[in-house]
Amino acid sequence: MATIEFVDVTKTYPGATKGAVEHVSFTVPSGDVCMLVGTSGSGKTTLLRMVNRLIDPTSGSILIDGQPITARDPIELRRSIGYVIQQVGLFPHLTIEENVRVVPSIMGQSAKDTQGRVDELLELVGLPPAEFRSRYPRQLSGGQQQRVGLARALAADPTVLLMDEPFGALDAITRGRMQEELLRIQTGVKKTILFVTHDVEEAFKLGDQVVVLSEGHLIQMGKPMELLISPANDFVRELVGADNVLRQFEYVPVTTALEPVTNAQGATIGAEAMLLAALLKLVQSGASELVVVRDGAPVGQVTLASIARVIRKDGAFAGKTGSEAGVTSRA
Repeated sequence: MATIEFVDVTKTYPGATKGAVEHVSFTVPSGDVCMLVGTSGSGKTTLLRMVNRLIDPTSGSILIDGQPITARDPIELRRSIGYVIQQVGLFPHLTIEENVRVVPSIMGQSAKDTQGRVDELLELVGLPPAEFRSRYPRQLSGGQQQRVGLARALAADPTVLLMDEPFGALDAITRGRMQEELLRIQTGVKKTILFVTHDVEEAFKLGDQVVVLSEGHLIQMGKPMELLISPANDFVRELVGADNVLRQFEYVPVTTALEPVTNAQGATIGAEAMLLAALLKLVQSGASELVVVRDGAPVGQVTLASIARVIRKDGAFAGKTGSEAGVTSRA
């Protein structure tokens, strides 16, 4: 795992009157998934591509684990960073096994040395090696090709993974499956991931933190719940749908609606669950309350009344910040 730091980063392209990115500073903690969102031209991909020096900043600095990336050889740097793009970019004349092995091969590892690693990665992304290792990209669906692209990005065991709208060209069902697959993989490998997306739903589903950009400026950064509760301005409010009651139910944790436990033997729900899951469980089960548990111990309960108190009738969030609510979940 590695920490990525952007320190007053500006990128101005030749002939441009303003920067594609201007004075951006933020830190991606080790092992976090950081989502970059914003309208087209906001600077998302420019920021991403500066991390592996496909683009160099005009001013400011980017550090990985405290070391400026400009102090490293660009080729060596790129080999140490996984990179997944929308177009996948598999080599059509190579088998799936050979595609996954590309970076380790460039780094001098033999086919014999990497056979186990290739099989392990194909299993990790849900492609049984015996079935897929000898196929060619043309024999795979778009979703399967994207899985191979992810396996290839992980082949050299990078600490940092850059993802530039990797699921953007997939249909909605396949896209959802790939998002779930990434979350599953991340629970095991815990890479530091910088992920560009236009899709706020995707950003909220995958992100430990979300960075909102507009016209090259960082407007707000925080957990999805924090952006919903306290949008910095009308742009963020509209972008994330902060006035959308359903979205609040989907991404606000049950821990924001806690009240004292009245029935310790009642139905339970995990503290990491969202209000929508609690609402559905209350309705479907007919229970009057759900005991909220963390690590097997009750931390409170939620009821229809406590949930209603959290979400105002006008759709605005009723009040607690994540720290005040004791929130520790992804959202």
